[in-house]
Amino acid sequence: MSESLDRRVLEALVCPVTNAVLTYDAERQELISMAAHLAFPIRDGIPVMLVSEARQMD
Repeated sequence: MSESLDRRVLEALVCPVTNAVLTYDAERQELISMAAHLAFPIRDGIPVMLVSEARQMD
């Protein structure tokens, strides 16, 4: 499976908390919601968009 996230998938996803756009961090394999200060993990190429799985950002 490709290490990069499909651009179409990224464009379709929004933050489940704020509905804001997400930024893709390829190095950490996360989708970042600047509005909610959360980082959602990408596991095996699949974005995990659960708030309970997100990392709180400072």
